Amino acid sequence: MISAEKTQAHAPVPAAETRDDTDIEIVDWDGPDDPANPYNWPKAKKCIITAVALFATFTTMMNGTILTVAHEAINTEFHVSDAHFPHSYWPVTSWALGGSLFSFVVLPLMEDFGFRPAFLGTYLAFIVFLVPTAVARNFATLVATRFVGGGCVAILANSTSSVIGNVWAGDRARTLPMSLWIALYLAGSSGGPVVGAAIHAHLPSWRWIAYCELAWYGAAFPLYLLLLPESRGAVVLAGRAAALREGRGRPNAFTAAELEARGTRLSVAARVLDSARRPLCMLLTEPVCMVCTLMAGLIIGNTYLFTQSAEQVFAALYGFDPVAAGYAQAAVVAGEAVGWLLSLLSARLYFASAARNVEVPGTPIPEARLYVAIPAGFVGMAGGMFVYGWTSWASVPWIAPAVGLAMVGAGNTVVIIGFADYVVDAYAKYAGSSMGAVALGENIFAAFLPLAAQPMKIRESSPFMKEAMLEKRMQSKVEGEP
Repeated sequence: MISAEKTQAHAPVPAAETRDDTDIEIVDWDGPDDPANPYNWPKAKKCIITAVALFATFTTMMNGTILTVAHEAINTEFHVSDAHFPHSYWPVTSWALGGSLFSFVVLPLMEDFGFRPAFLGTYLAFIVFLVPTAVARNFATLVATRFVGGGCVAILANSTSSVIGNVWAGDRARTLPMSLWIALYLAGSSGGPVVGAAIHAHLPSWRWIAYCELAWYGAAFPLYLLLLPESRGAVVLAGRAAALREGRGRPNAFTAAELEARGTRLSVAARVLDSARRPLCMLLTEPVCMVCTLMAGLIIGNTYLFTQSAEQVFAALYGFDPVAAGYAQAAVVAGEAVGWLLSLLSARLYFASAARNVEVPGTPIPEARLYVAIPAGFVGMAGGMFVYGWTSWASVPWIAPAVGLAMVGAGNTVVIIGFADYVVDAYAKYAGSSMGAVALGENIFAAFLPLAAQPMKIRESSPFMKEAMLEKRMQSKVEGEP
């Protein structure tokens, strides 16, 4: 699901350079301080645009998991059973598979057509497909519309990385917004059950979750329409060249990128295939990319796995209903907030490593991105899983496994931020393609790993499940006595 793009500023050339042999006018920025260049926009404007894009990431990512707390109501209405297989998770599996496909097909086209039209068009399509989700009359319709919705969300959430790369120049300037983007990306997925629980607890039908989504996503559209301008420099330049051709009688005014595109003359389908080929090749041939993809996929898969396992633990051992179990997952969000703060320490260590780099003096060491991520993986991810698993006893207060969830959330955030930055640094020229491979792995793990929650769940044969079942039976007997 998570992808990133590392944008480098082009060396400025004169605004209009005429070639005598072809009479072609090359349009570029008016020097390094051209105010139309997104890198030169006022800081306040860049902060507002970044904040709005981050808000879009957080709110749209909630769509993936927000329905998980209502699975019992959905199963009852559509006559779906989880007795032998977690069929209620298919709407989320479909959602994640849509994200893996759409991100491969549509995200590369943003480079040619720009961020703004792709974002706004995708957002409208997302809202449109929320309607059949809300009024679905059968389970197949729900699953199918969620596929398209997941594809739209993958584009919307991942486009924020392009906005950050387009308006903030240099690694130091991008560090804070990029870490916020990844943290909010994870928090949106983890917070979906919490928001869904709040809605489902107070409104009569699971459909009200989709109705509320329609309301707040629709209300946010004018915000994006007004506050998200085109931020891709090449597209802004292309607009300047088009204005010169159409309004000022200079028909030979083109940007260098436009001339290069005219020379290749690739169709849209060919460009999509070419963009998709490199991430797949890197995933299969680059060991670093492969390992980072597996780690990122495991993290995202675990985030979605908790939407299934948390309810099983808190319901079986502590008597939580699906809504209360959804609230319990706020522990993951709290842990992710702590993890984001720790990632800022990781960034400080990374930039400080430039003083120790003897191979390329003055340049930070890429492996320094992992100084905090590796121990966070052991303490947060592995340690949190240990706490979550070994404190899940009916005799232990529910807060103990919740602490384990928070530890996993913190570890996940630190690790995925560190690995994402490391991949971007290691494959600077092909950063977008390497992160495209990582995003593919994330979506596949998110789609299928949670399906294993039911086979892995606590069974009645385990000692603590026997204890919980015995307590429930004794309570039922007491309540049934006159």
